[in-house]
Amino acid sequence: MSTHSEKDRSKVKRLPERALYDRDTIDEIVDTALICHVGFIDDGQPLVIPTIHVRVGEKIYLHGSPASRMLRTLARGAEACITVTHVDGLVLARSAFHHSMNYRSAVLFGRGSAVADDGQKLEALRALSERLIRGRWADVRPPSEEELHKTLVVAIAIDEASAKVRTGPPLDDEEDYALDVWAGVLPLQLTASAPIADPRLAAGIAAPQYATGYVGPRPL
Repeated sequence: MSTHSEKDRSKVKRLPERALYDRDTIDEIVDTALICHVGFIDDGQPLVIPTIHVRVGEKIYLHGSPASRMLRTLARGAEACITVTHVDGLVLARSAFHHSMNYRSAVLFGRGSAVADDGQKLEALRALSERLIRGRWADVRPPSEEELHKTLVVAIAIDEASAKVRTGPPLDDEEDYALDVWAGVLPLQLTASAPIADPRLAAGIAAPQYATGYVGPRPL
């Protein structure tokens, strides 16, 4: 993946002072997101689909049914634009015009390909599970050969990427700082509630620590 450079597709043009191109920032935004949105063109029609993902090195992996239009299109080598966004707070300014959000976002470009090898496919699925809920893969029954054949896994090689981040308080016009209006930031974060057991769960099986203490996706 190209970092420390600003190619045409990934260069941030609007508010470029918020742009970041370093690998660590981009990876952190991608790796800690629950979902991404995948943009692609199918038969001349632009589409954007939300899905779960995992990054392993220089590739993003997606999975799902072989009937998925998105996965079938990407498996044939189509270009994709992947976006990820975290909303960290609502920024309340003294004027309506200067209200904003604190956020971290990333945009990645690359070309898809199908993962045909069952071993590589299984490893991608394991990586996805471990990124979302670390420790879960070791507890559950792994996919059967039939289930693997019913699952299409696509790899998107990351060509280039950029991040855009806003932090801090509102930025009002100087004359508006004297207004008698509250201003500041309302922080937001995604948190997990207490686990809810399956009604058919056998007696005596306690929720594991990775469920009771879940803190969100973690980088591999």
